[in-house]
Amino acid sequence: MIIDMHTHIFPPEVIANRAHFAARDPWFAELYGDPQARMATAEDVVASLTAHGIDRAVTFGFGWRDAGLIRLANDYVIDAVRRHPDRLIGFAVIQPTAPADALAEITRAYAAGLRGIGELMPHGQGYRLSDTTLLAPIAEAAQALDLIVLTHASEPVGHHYPGKGDVSPADLLAFAAAFPQLRVVAAHWGGGLPFYHLMPEVAELLRHWWFDTAASPFLYTPAVWRAAALCVGSDKILWASDYPLIRHPRMLRYLAAGGLTPEESAQVLGGNAAHVLGLDG
Repeated sequence: MIIDMHTHIFPPEVIANRAHFAARDPWFAELYGDPQARMATAEDVVASLTAHGIDRAVTFGFGWRDAGLIRLANDYVIDAVRRHPDRLIGFAVIQPTAPADALAEITRAYAAGLRGIGELMPHGQGYRLSDTTLLAPIAEAAQALDLIVLTHASEPVGHHYPGKGDVSPADLLAFAAAFPQLRVVAAHWGGGLPFYHLMPEVAELLRHWWFDTAASPFLYTPAVWRAAALCVGSDKILWASDYPLIRHPRMLRYLAAGGLTPEESAQVLGGNAAHVLGLDG
């Protein structure tokens, strides 16, 4: 089984009227205000999965600042999962700065069959992942419902790019220390956090963490696969594209150039995600 752990979908009306929504949300404008920025519907994702031999994908909407737009995004993901139950696994976006709305969305999403919360976008939504007081009710709800939390992360060095943000390894570790039993996926290689896993105290904090590879070709050479596997183990790595930002053939070629063994590649491509998502029985 091949599972893409990180894809984004938008309702067709958002794609058709991106300028209107960009005027409402500066974070959305930064990422998608350019008419050339790729956006995808649920059907676009499913078509790509089918074309390239990928079994399933985790998908979610956009982390809007407006709680009303959050609900619109989740409505679309819920409907997409109902229409494509064997291909799409939905996560719910939330706005933690509106706590009551966030908790209501978590409850609603869980009842509708979504399996996680994310992608958290602290930089764009106006909070920090290290604000553990704000995030405590959300973490508690996720744990109570056995939901996975997937968060944006970014490396504190290197080039700037739209959407990089400032969710650093230090923020991630503060979050991990506050909620040690929470199951978390840190996107984009956790902003380099796997390389600190060689420190025993960091490894202890990250017992229930995994790292997805979304957008990785924009950040690292293919040597990152072998380096990360040596630091955290291949069982902690989740193949992810950030589709439609990066297309599936490119991500498959990128993994093939990474120097993993066939067994490790099988884990990364889907075995690990199947375990995290409870698809392995």
